[in-house]
Amino acid sequence: MNEVNIAAKKFLRLLDYLQHLGLDADGIADRAGLSARRLAALAPDDPLSGRQYSALYKEAVQEMQTLKQPLPWAAGVGSEAFALMCHCMIGERTLGDALAIAARYEKMLYPMIGHRVELEADADVASLAYHIKFTERGAALAPEHWDRADFQDTVAKASGLLVWHSLCGWLVGESLDISSVEVSAPYLNDAYRDRLAASFRCPVAFDATHNRFRFPAAQLERRVVHTTESLREFLDNTIYQLILIEREPTSTSAAIKSLISIDLPTGLPSFTEVARQLHMSESSLRRRLQHEETTYQQLKDEVRCQVAIDKLLHENSKVAELSDFLGFTEPSSFVRSFKNWTGETPRSYRDKILALRNQDG
Repeated sequence: MNEVNIAAKKFLRLLDYLQHLGLDADGIADRAGLSARRLAALAPDDPLSGRQYSALYKEAVQEMQTLKQPLPWAAGVGSEAFALMCHCMIGERTLGDALAIAARYEKMLYPMIGHRVELEADADVASLAYHIKFTERGAALAPEHWDRADFQDTVAKASGLLVWHSLCGWLVGESLDISSVEVSAPYLNDAYRDRLAASFRCPVAFDATHNRFRFPAAQLERRVVHTTESLREFLDNTIYQLILIEREPTSTSAAIKSLISIDLPTGLPSFTEVARQLHMSESSLRRRLQHEETTYQQLKDEVRCQVAIDKLLHENSKVAELSDFLGFTEPSSFVRSFKNWTGETPRSYRDKILALRNQDG
């Protein structure tokens, strides 16, 4: 996967916005490992790391939260409320379940955060609407002399939809097939419209009655492929992860490994079941895996090897327990497989690693 770059002008726009809020933009940049002075010396289109932008945005949001005002941009990404919502969603089985609990969560907090999502679906089409109201308090984060102050409604509503589109893609490991996007706010300019259209892979209509995007209702049945562990990484680099979903083709292998990890305690899913959960035909899934130069068996072995090593080293699990947990019919089969994976038996592998750790200590 290629490193995602962000133009220097986007960094500078964020720092300029922070200055208009009366915040210490130089200090925020410094905490993100950046120099505001060096950024200002760059050409507008000079590329910088997307991870650096994600770090800067995270620090900016942390500072904005000290103003004790609702964050109107990007659906509150980086805020404590956004993080808690993600923790609520990650335990759900399907995208539809995750969106339903997110809608309940944001409806409850709406008086405080000023924005919420609403899910509607019939037999064929689902729509996710993003509602936001600019209170007098929230509007304080759109300073009068900021260059987008006249378009705060457009930016707030469109960026909210964009974040939810990307978040849905992250949850299920693949971007949704958006059929239409409507923004209930004025048109800003061609460049902004084109960037949105490229991210949604769909034309965007402004001055609409609704603020929403629509997609096939069947996609609500897609499995959530992430865990609390991968959520922690996501929340550490949220903006970067969301940009990746927008720009990069997702890894089917990664989605399958996540599904195997989630389902392992109740039994390994069959190839047919995995294809169903990813809403693909078996032939399409095989082609995807061939393109990524792997097989379902290899992915199962990678996950089982990782889990076995973790439980051997950190839980002192016995061979019989691991054999049963990983779906082997008998312990001897597990021992043979473990030796194929690592070149060692489970016992010799654990003894070797523990001896190395003792030497380091």
